[in-house]
Amino acid sequence: MPDRLDISWLVLIGLALATLLLPPLLPRPLLANALVLILALIKGRRIALAFLDLRAAPVLWRGLVGAWIAILVLFAWLASAIVSLI
Repeated sequence: MPDRLDISWLVLIGLALATLLLPPLLPRPLLANALVLILALIKGRRIALAFLDLRAAPVLWRGLVGAWIAILVLFAWLASAIVSLI
């Protein structure tokens, strides 16, 4: 029976493959960038919860790390939006 880390590892591999395979299928680059960054958000949260063991941490720490990851993804999407509009 696989444990939680094995399952997280398999999910992360699937998300990495989706990151590579899905953007060429989308017609708009801004939408593809958003999809890639959403997948990055999911991967970051998964890594923080499973491999950094934040699942056992207090809610405040989980919230702060989750907000930090979301802010990084938002800034990356805004940067890609600005670049695509220029």
